[in-house]
Amino acid sequence: MTASEPQGPSDAAAREAPAPPGPAAEVTARLPQLLEAMRSVGTGLELHGTLDRVCRTAAGLADARYAAIGVFDAQGQGLSDFVTCGVDEQVARRIGHRPDGRRGLLGALVREPSPVRLTDLTTDPRATGFPPGHPPMRSFLGVPIRVEGEIFGNLYLTEKAGGGSFDLDDLHMVRLLAAEAGSAIGNARLYEAARRRERWIDGSVAVTTALLSGGDADDALSVVAEQARHLAGSAAGIVLLTTEDGGLEVVAVSADRPAASLGVVIPADSPVVARLLAGEAVFATDAATDPRMLTRVANRYGPVMMLPLQSGGRVLGALATPREAGAPPFTEAERTLATRFASQAALALMTAEAQRDRERLAVLEDRDRIARDLHDLVIQRLFATGMMLESAQRGTGVPAVHDGIGRAVDELDVTIQEIRTAVFALQQGTAEVPSSLRTRVTREINMAAVPLGFRPVHRFVGPVDRAVGELTGKNLVAALREALSNAFRHAGASRIEVVVDATVRLPDGTGGVRLTVADDGVGMPLGGRRSGLRNLARRAESLGGSSRYGPGIGHDGAGTTVTWEAPLRPEPTGQLRPPPTGA
Repeated sequence: MTASEPQGPSDAAAREAPAPPGPAAEVTARLPQLLEAMRSVGTGLELHGTLDRVCRTAAGLADARYAAIGVFDAQGQGLSDFVTCGVDEQVARRIGHRPDGRRGLLGALVREPSPVRLTDLTTDPRATGFPPGHPPMRSFLGVPIRVEGEIFGNLYLTEKAGGGSFDLDDLHMVRLLAAEAGSAIGNARLYEAARRRERWIDGSVAVTTALLSGGDADDALSVVAEQARHLAGSAAGIVLLTTEDGGLEVVAVSADRPAASLGVVIPADSPVVARLLAGEAVFATDAATDPRMLTRVANRYGPVMMLPLQSGGRVLGALATPREAGAPPFTEAERTLATRFASQAALALMTAEAQRDRERLAVLEDRDRIARDLHDLVIQRLFATGMMLESAQRGTGVPAVHDGIGRAVDELDVTIQEIRTAVFALQQGTAEVPSSLRTRVTREINMAAVPLGFRPVHRFVGPVDRAVGELTGKNLVAALREALSNAFRHAGASRIEVVVDATVRLPDGTGGVRLTVADDGVGMPLGGRRSGLRNLARRAESLGGSSRYGPGIGHDGAGTTVTWEAPLRPEPTGQLRPPPTGA
C-alpha cells in the first residue's frame, strides 16, 4: 500500500465515526481474539519485528488483506519508515519506492493523525493516485499509534475480506490494538536505544584498545574508520587528520573503494574545515548538493556526519560517516552517540600519541648512547688497530704480508667511514629532513644499517630529484622506511638491494617512479600478518599507483622483493568542485 490513490469524491457515509461507548455484542464475541492479538503484539523486543507483528496481527483482527505502519520522521512532516503486510517482495519491487507521507491520503493523515474509515478510498478528494504496479485497494481504515503520549505513526488497513467495508466494531478493535501496540513499540524503542548505546560503547572500547596496543598507527586508525562505519550504518567511515597548512587529509577509510578517498585533502579555506577545527560538528542531509562539501568524493554520498576529533581543547582531525545517496538522515540519538564516540576516539588518539612520543624519546636516547659508544669506543679502537697494522706493515719485508696488511688497513678505513655515516644518521633529528629525494633515500638506508647490521646496496636510475614530485617523493620515502622495517623485523636477511627508478612507464602510459626493495631472507611466511604490505598498497593506490611483492634475490628466489610504484606527479584527488549555479 502506498500514499497515492486516484482522485474521487469522498464517501461521506463511511467516514470516521466515534467509538461506541461500550463493546458491542460482536466485539464481546471477538474479545478472545483481541486478547490473543494484544498478547502477540507484546512479544519480542526488536523494533522492526514489533512493527511487523503489529501489522500482521491487525490484519488478522480486522480481516484485512493489507496492513501497513507509517512511522513519522523526526520533524513529523513525513514518514521515515513504512512496514507492510500482505505485499510480497515481487509486488514491492514493481511498485518501487515506498511512500514518504508528504502527499496524498497518507500525507493528510500525517498532518492530521486521527481515525479514518472509508468505504472507497479511491473516491476521497485527498487521494492523488496509485503508482504503476500497485494492487487495487478500496476499503480503508487508518488509526494513529501513540507512544508515551506522542504520535509515533499511523496503522493502515485496506481491502476488507469479502469485498465489504470496515465497520465500527473493526474500528474499535483496531484502536484498542493500537493502544497496546504503542506500549509494545515504546518498550522496543527503549530496548533498541539501550542496544545502540551498548554497541557504541563496545566500539569505543575496541578503538581505545587498538590505539593503545602499541601496534601500527595506520592499522589503529583503520579500526576507528571501520567501527564508525559499522556503528553509524554508513557507506563509509573516514578518518581525517590535520595537515601542516591547516587542511584535513584522509588517512584511513573503511569503504567498498577505500583507495578512491585515501589521500584526499580538504583545503584549509573550506567552511567545513573551519567549523571542524573550531570544534563544531557538521551535519548535511545530502553531501552531493551541499555547497560546503568541496571534494569530488562527496558527490557519491547522501546524509553525512563530520565530527571533530577533539579532546582537551585540541582538535586532532575529524571523523566522517557518509551514507548512500537517498538513505535516511541521521537521527538525533545517532548524532549524540557518534559525537561521544568521536570524543573517545580523540582521547585515545592523544593518549596513543603521548605513548609513542615516550617511546620515540626512549629510542632517541638509545640512539644517542649508541652513537657515542660507536664514536668514542669502536672508531677509536679501529683507528688504533689501523695504526698498529701500518706500523707492522712498515716493519715487514715480505711482499705478500705487506700487501695483505695494506688491504686490511684499507678495509678498516672503509669500515670507519661507514660507522661515521651511521653515527651521523643516528644523531640526526627527525625534523632534519633534507630536501633532496636522493639524500632522503640515502638517509633512510643509513639509518636502517644500524639495526640491520649491514648497509643495504642502493642505486638511482634517471633524474630522481628533478622528475619526482614532492607528494610522490614523501610517500616513496615512507614506503622505503616501511619496507626496510619489514626486512629488519621479519626477513632475517643478510643482503638488501634498493633501487629507485624514475624512468618507468605505468600501465596507463604515464611516467612513474618505481621503488624496489629486495632481500635474501626467509620470504613471506604463510598466514603471517600483512599490515605492512597493506600500508604500502594504500600509499601507492592513493596516488594512482600500485604495490606488489615477489621472490627475493637469495638462492632459488629466496627472500622477498617489494615493488612500489606511483605517478611522478599524481593528479590531486581533492579538487574543488565548482559551486552550484546561483550559489
